[in-house]
Parts: sequence; structure tokens; C-alpha cells
Amino acid sequence: MHRIALITLAALLTTACASSKRVVVDKQGIDEAQYQQDLSDCRAVADEVSTGRDAAEGAAGGAVIGGILGAIFGNSGTAGRMAGGGAVIGAAGKAGDAEQEKSQVVKNCMRGRGYRVLN
Repeated sequence: MHRIALITLAALLTTACASSKRVVVDKQGIDEAQYQQDLSDCRAVADEVSTGRDAAEGAAGGAVIGGILGAIFGNSGTAGRMAGGGAVIGAAGKAGDAEQEKSQVVKNCMRGRGYRVLN
């Protein structure tokens, strides 16, 4: 159970982090220095999206659900393991959602500054 949860966490976080850092823009006729400044500014705006609080909420919810399922289908040891696994999966899911939101904020910000965002 823990191995599956950790693999899921790693996959979600890798995908989430990669998506928030990668913005594909049509750079035809674009001043590269201005583009880099705008991208930096937009990423700073996106950093206002809370990932830590969302991940903590997901961990708490996942732990509760995992613990309940473990208690129903096993014993106290199973409940503890399921709660731990649920916490990891819940945190990863919420952190991934927050990273996806950050990515969308960066893209919207760049569009607002007149760039043609392709992804």
C-alpha cells in the first residue's frame, strides 16, 4: 500500500511541477528580454496560489477516509496503514490540483499581457 501511494505521489508531483513551469508561447516578433520579465512576473503572481494549505487539507481528508476504510476492512494496524496511505494520496492530489491552478494563472497572465499561449 505504501509503495503504491509513494509512486502515485511522485507521479502527481512530477507532472504538476513540470506543467506549472512550462508555458509555450508563439515568440514570433517578441522581445526575449521583455518576455522573460513578463514570465517572471506572471510566475510571481501564480505563487499566490496556496499549495501547502491545500496539500494539508488533502492529507487530512485522505487520512480520515483511509482510516475508516482500514477499520471497516481490517484491524487497527490496517486502519493505521490505510490512514497513512490515504494521507499521502490526498496530499498529492490536492498539491497537484494547486500546481495545475498555478499553471493556469501563469497562462492567463501571459495572455493578458498580449502573448499567444499555445498550451
